[in-house]
Amino acid sequence: MNAALPLRRLAATLLALSVLSAAGSACAADKKKIALVQINQEALFFTQMDQGAQAAAKAAGVNLEIYNSNNDPNAQNNAIETYIQQKVDAILVVAIDVNGIKPAITEAKKAGIPVVTIDAIVNGDNSVQVGVDNKKVGVDIGKYTANYINRSLGGKAQIGVVGALNSFIQNVRLDGFKEGVASAPGAKIVSTVDGQNVQDQAQTAAENLISGNPNLQIVYATGEPALIGLVAAALSQGSTDHLKIVGWDLSAQAIKGIDAGFVTAVVQQDPEGEGKAAVGAALKLIARQPVDKNISVPVTIVTKANVDKYRAIFK
Repeated sequence: MNAALPLRRLAATLLALSVLSAAGSACAADKKKIALVQINQEALFFTQMDQGAQAAAKAAGVNLEIYNSNNDPNAQNNAIETYIQQKVDAILVVAIDVNGIKPAITEAKKAGIPVVTIDAIVNGDNSVQVGVDNKKVGVDIGKYTANYINRSLGGKAQIGVVGALNSFIQNVRLDGFKEGVASAPGAKIVSTVDGQNVQDQAQTAAENLISGNPNLQIVYATGEPALIGLVAAALSQGSTDHLKIVGWDLSAQAIKGIDAGFVTAVVQQDPEGEGKAAVGAALKLIARQPVDKNISVPVTIVTKANVDKYRAIFK
């Protein structure tokens, strides 16, 4: 037997492995990278959005990196600048400050990096806007509340609000609600408190709101942390027998409130669908394919009549 033969086979095998390794490295280098600049990782709404984006990225074979801004608009701007330097292929951002974020988005555009904004509406150099019409839906939940007031409370009610005054989008939801609830002329917003988009702070603010306004009949929460904090506050204050709650974004706590009867209506968005849609839009932009400037993801107003189909999500 020729002793050189096994050595030739070994050399051939090593060469093949080397080629495969080089090919693999080239594929990894060619893999597109998308960055998602998120608001926080506390709210279920945002984690569900992340999951939708991750699923879409995995299906498309692209890398997705998620940055947690921890409710800090300056951190969002810095993250976008970092991703520009890294030359990512696209940036997704859920803006905290829709005006403050514009210069960073403009810099990304100058660098040839498309930006897809999600949820909060940014009228800047972003290529695509994905989300819901928060003003319109705010009007819708306001009208729903007004109908309840006219039907069940004789057309008059004192209303409180648990908002997030540092969130542009939640302020838009509040503006819409005010417009919608005006169809009950006897309804009056008597106090607005700031939960700062943080659950514990929202609960404290809601407890102060309820204890300071004993004649409140309805409280509106503009987002998930506000609604969860408000539900907890209503329970701790023993107010669930006379207080009705409306708000945004389902949770296990909100569903328990619906079952108990003191949470009457909750706007449920499709954050997972928003995440998927944003990645899909980014991929089209990277491939220089046409994509709609505004991509609308529908919402549902959840009440006792239709809550059952959401229970499995929030177990």
